[in-house]
Amino acid sequence: MPASRKLLAVILGGGAGTRLFPLTQQRSKPAVPFGGKYRLVDVAISNCINSDVLRMFVLTQYNSASLNRHIAQTYRFSHFSDGFVEILAAEQTPESPQWFQGTADAVRQVLPHIGDWGIDTLLILSGDHLYSMDYREFLARHYESDADVTVSVIPSDQISASEFGLLKTDQTGRIIEFKEKPKGRELESMLVDTTTLGLSVEEASRRPFLASMGIYVFKYDRLEQFLAQDPEWVDFGRDVIPGAIRSGKVQAFVFNGYWGDIGTITAFYRANLDLTSKIPKFNLFDAEAPVYTRARYLPPSKIEQSEIQDSIMSEGCIIDGSRISNSVVGLRSRISKGVHLDASFMMGADYYQTIEEMHADLAAGLPRVGIGEGTIIKKAIIDKNARIGSNARMLNEEGIQNADGEGGSFYIRDGIIIVPKNAVVRDGTVI
Repeated sequence: MPASRKLLAVILGGGAGTRLFPLTQQRSKPAVPFGGKYRLVDVAISNCINSDVLRMFVLTQYNSASLNRHIAQTYRFSHFSDGFVEILAAEQTPESPQWFQGTADAVRQVLPHIGDWGIDTLLILSGDHLYSMDYREFLARHYESDADVTVSVIPSDQISASEFGLLKTDQTGRIIEFKEKPKGRELESMLVDTTTLGLSVEEASRRPFLASMGIYVFKYDRLEQFLAQDPEWVDFGRDVIPGAIRSGKVQAFVFNGYWGDIGTITAFYRANLDLTSKIPKFNLFDAEAPVYTRARYLPPSKIEQSEIQDSIMSEGCIIDGSRISNSVVGLRSRISKGVHLDASFMMGADYYQTIEEMHADLAAGLPRVGIGEGTIIKKAIIDKNARIGSNARMLNEEGIQNADGEGGSFYIRDGIIIVPKNAVVRDGTVI
């Protein structure tokens, strides 16, 4: 049987996504919109498709309705292929009466579904990372070394290192030590010479740690053994990987491309705005590794008497007499005359309003979906279907780091203004 037929991927949907609140208020973390027209989960799924890994389960338990809808509407393989992308939501069974307790526990609870496929290799991925990887190289390393587990690792600087699992390897690439999010002296003890991995002396001095990317390949029978070894092992980084190092063969695969963990508001904001750079860290224009998403049949964007600099415009937008700079503008966005939008991510809308609906909104004193005339917005994330009125000033001129607006109409996190999905910001509001 071909190796690809013995392989399956599991994409971990994450927990409640509290660090991405309020973007995760009504959706799971993998379903959060990204880059104007994508969802976070599209990155991992696209990497799989581009690597000829065509059988995938996405594990989730929080707010999974929009993720279910996106997966169902987007990923449909040929009737002549056995490829699929399916949601496995947490379910209570006589054997597992509780919800997923961690990354490893999530996989443990769905083993009965995975085991039905007769696989010998399981690829475990995260649904909220931004990177482009050909998993065939990762899998080749796993097979060549005959490892029980292979962990994808990336050189890291000192500032970031303490947020990840760090490891040390021997000359053969076998992992001999692993510490989850070490601090202080424990962090210093995990320093390694990354010139041995091909980094220049200058780059190695800047990135002297090896961080786990939270991406693993397991021999399936060994994974079953590890998960059965201790029911208290609920997390891969904290429990399973250290346990596997003690009792099995764990190898490292070094990835030296761009990789971003976008699990916080700041990281999410920066990752989106970086797409507007001349040479972005994550390349959406790579013909060799396209990012797939739901096909929508939208008209081209219509732009009238506007000034747009260093920005991304998605399909179906109507931009009239606006000034937009360093911003990502999502599907079906409507931006009115005199609007200044700077350093912001506007996610757009799920639908177009009819003329009658707009008149009804006006009669009810509601702004229509989009941004009203004369409004100025800087350093903001505007979620889908938000209604922002005319002549509002959303600039956070006082430099407030964290705040909750009245009635949930807006939030400020790390100095970034966030307008939640379906929220209403009235005419003349100052934030």
